[in-house]
Amino acid sequence: MGENGGFRMLHLVGFNTDVKTPLHPHPILLPIPDILCQTSRMNRLLILPVLLLTLLVGNPAVSADLQKGLDAAQKGDFATALKEWKLTAEQGYVSAQSNLGRMYEKGRGVLQDYKTAVKWWKLAAEQGHASAQTNLGTMYDDGQGVLQDYIRAHIWFNIAASSGESKKASENRDIVAKRMTTSQIETAQKLARECVKKNYKGC
Repeated sequence: MGENGGFRMLHLVGFNTDVKTPLHPHPILLPIPDILCQTSRMNRLLILPVLLLTLLVGNPAVSADLQKGLDAAQKGDFATALKEWKLTAEQGYVSAQSNLGRMYEKGRGVLQDYKTAVKWWKLAAEQGHASAQTNLGTMYDDGQGVLQDYIRAHIWFNIAASSGESKKASENRDIVAKRMTTSQIETAQKLARECVKKNYKGC
């Protein structure tokens, strides 16, 4: 038996340090130049990878803002981190969203606000960010910022664990499963599959 009523504590995931390739929620659609439409099929096939690569490379200005925020947070300057991450988070960049969730959950540079932490983690989780999914599951398990809901906790832990990017998610899923009935686990697994099919929206 542990000090928490016989339950092991669930683990949250810390600040996201991946600032080189921040994900954006919306694909950038560019018009195809007329010259591409007039070239041969072979030339179009050669040009297509170059165009795709330019769309996939992160915006250097955003990466710089994320890095400035990370550097500031690591020095304890959370006011600067908030400033750097807020705008990029509002633009849909998952690293910034996840990091803002951490700031609000811990009350670093802002008043501690679990509901706002859940808001930012949910936005990042809906884009497939495994750490945010793990943290969101922990909030559901603990009933912080949301009503306590073991099924929702299991859903998000299971989704994050299936990505292979969050070891803590697997551990947390196993811990919360011990508090659930077989029927609840089956429901959570079914809902997790549905959530993945919906690209994590409305889960």
